[in-house]
Amino acid sequence: MIEKEDPVISEEEAAQYDRQIRLWGLDAQKRLRGSRVLLAGLGGLGAEVAKNLILAGVKGLTLLDHEQVSEESCRAQFLAPVTAQGQNRAQASLERAQNLNPMVEVHADMDRVEDKSDEFFLQFDAICLTGCSRDLMVRVDQLCFQNNIKFFCGDVYGYYGYMFCNLGQEYHYIEEKPKVVKPSGDSKDGPEPKRAKVDPNETTVVKKTVRFCTLKEALEVDWRSEKARAALKRTPLDYFLLLVLLNFRTDKGRDPDPKSFSEDAELLKQIHDDVLEALSLRSDLLTDDFISYCFSEMSPVCAVVGGVLGQEVVKALSQRDAPHRNFFFFDARKGNGMVDFFGPD
Repeated sequence: MIEKEDPVISEEEAAQYDRQIRLWGLDAQKRLRGSRVLLAGLGGLGAEVAKNLILAGVKGLTLLDHEQVSEESCRAQFLAPVTAQGQNRAQASLERAQNLNPMVEVHADMDRVEDKSDEFFLQFDAICLTGCSRDLMVRVDQLCFQNNIKFFCGDVYGYYGYMFCNLGQEYHYIEEKPKVVKPSGDSKDGPEPKRAKVDPNETTVVKKTVRFCTLKEALEVDWRSEKARAALKRTPLDYFLLLVLLNFRTDKGRDPDPKSFSEDAELLKQIHDDVLEALSLRSDLLTDDFISYCFSEMSPVCAVVGGVLGQEVVKALSQRDAPHRNFFFFDARKGNGMVDFFGPD
């Protein structure tokens, strides 16, 4: 890890981030202002995450992507101009990203994330991967876990989206809670109150510590074990859908494509059966009606998942408020932003 400077908030920055400082305090904003983040993958989800991190006021954001701007990517990706088709996505997104907040150092890197050495990742305080293979996400997550770097990943598949975070073996954060006023002692005017009361006008700061599991542990649960079987009822089906979609990406080197819907739909059905069989789970646990809804990135879904993912990165860097443990799932078909959580316990 590079040696970090003690972040200083200038008067101009204090004015720019006034609302945030009032919301979570000057110390939290300083921690955020002193953080460097790597964001890999500038699709629709990546653009949403980039926007949220830049507006929040991190010190630096590196946009890493070797892909080119395509007609399809422009439908959900608002940082790259439509006229930039054929250009590198990171480079094409740089100008609009930087204009969001000139106080943040935004850089574009056109290399393949798979070609980056371990040393490259160690210069960042947080890493967020989108559109990456399962093997790469597991590799980078393990590296982050060993070097106290906050790790995030996420994707959007049609109506579905998810994010995962691993903040390490011991992640410390603070949480504000309403102050509890204990009942007073002897009272001459009446009976002594039996219950403590909550004072909504005062808060108390509580320091907490939480442990996270690695992505490898989260994706390789032994569902034959008694403990896992007991947890099956509270495990969202989106978790198993994610396993199917990650396996599809491994097999094809891409996500389901509307241009090859028939072929990809058949492969998704086969992978669905293979995944559940390998996990010793019933084939009807996850019905195959999901197939019609997992093609392409949808901008509204990118906005929801990108908002949650960006906010989780901000919370982790500022060390304010309780983080998600470890998954967040979104299914637009359920309406109203239905979410499910899946933890390491």
